[in-house]
Amino acid sequence: MDALECIKTRRSIRKFTSEAVPKKDLEQLIKIARWSPSYKNSQPWEAIILSGDKKKALSKMLVGLLADNKESRPDLAPPTAWPEAEGNRIKQLLAKRKELTGIDLNSPEIIVKAKKANFNFYYAPHAIYLFQDASLSEWSLFDIGLFAQNLMLAAHASGLATVPQAFATDYSKEVKEFLGIPTSKRLILGLSVGYPDIDSPVNAYRTERSEIEEFCTYME
Repeated sequence: MDALECIKTRRSIRKFTSEAVPKKDLEQLIKIARWSPSYKNSQPWEAIILSGDKKKALSKMLVGLLADNKESRPDLAPPTAWPEAEGNRIKQLLAKRKELTGIDLNSPEIIVKAKKANFNFYYAPHAIYLFQDASLSEWSLFDIGLFAQNLMLAAHASGLATVPQAFATDYSKEVKEFLGIPTSKRLILGLSVGYPDIDSPVNAYRTERSEIEEFCTYME
């Protein structure tokens, strides 16, 4: 797949087939993503790939914590406010999703359902967690974001699909204990990985992007 086409056509997928991805193909995504740029080539990323019983057991634990109303404590605190431009884009997204699906993501009941879907990794056959040392600077957060993007692009170019999930880090302490990740690390992101169920209505909607005039200035 052409690189430009890969960037333009990648999207978040929330319904997957049950077909497992060969281990070598999953590892290939990491092998490709490791070529991402980083501050002074520090390569501040670590990954765990989950499949089979281990992934199912983690999902069961996370759904159980949600059912018990366990307070979520992600290592990266969720934003509590947005500047006007970014906030308006979020409002437009939520309104569009409500219009197309009838799902109101401002509803507490719907948020619980959304979290449960996240904790089950949208029933994808695989999940990937990305983490890094907690002492690293904000530059390293930028770097692991580049790694995550390249991982998702590598998946798309390979006929696979992903969705990045902040909710998957809600119970960071418990996830790290379950996966044997040291407490000195910070959990950055979870991703669902598998073959996309293209015919599912869940995957029919794709988010829009702002025109470049809204955020880009050309000078000469």
